[in-house]
Amino acid sequence: MTLSTRSMALTALFAALTALGAFLAIPIGPVSITLQTLFVLLAGILFGARLGALSQLIYIALGLFGLPVFSGFTGGLSSVFKPSFGFLIGFIVAAYLVGFLAEKYLYPPAKPDSLQNPSKGSIFFFKILLIAFAGIFFIYLLGIPYMYFILHQVMHTEITFCGAVKAGCLVFLPGDILKALLASLLGMKILPKIKQR
Repeated sequence: MTLSTRSMALTALFAALTALGAFLAIPIGPVSITLQTLFVLLAGILFGARLGALSQLIYIALGLFGLPVFSGFTGGLSSVFKPSFGFLIGFIVAAYLVGFLAEKYLYPPAKPDSLQNPSKGSIFFFKILLIAFAGIFFIYLLGIPYMYFILHQVMHTEITFCGAVKAGCLVFLPGDILKALLASLLGMKILPKIKQR
């Protein structure tokens, strides 16, 4: 696809924001708590499937090329063998899915003055929120089995799949719900302005 200068700048911006989100990490086990999910969701909500996914693809490519942009200031091809890498793959899929659903159900967004109407504004917000939850679901759907495989088959850690679900989902779910809410609030405010342009 042909990208305009503006599109290239936006994808680069959200790749950088995802990297920044990785640096703000709380290590609690094989996968750290970060702000990355927020920027993954916003990339899809604001810029659609292709640009949203491209921003995450650029981010992961930079990390695999050796730049320390992954959680814990790490990078390189060896990151593929880390338990958290499946969640990074999930970022690409989630950004694409969120963008696809946003293009289908949110574009063109409600008119700015209609968002002032509490009823219509609430409907718009809950549409975004459901789309954000779908994105989070797909991050887990790819990330948890990958984490289990690496821990169990590569690192030979004694862990059950239920244990992997607990370590890779249940611990993160409250924070991810908050990130989905924040992404939805920001999307509700920003998306109409972007589409007006």
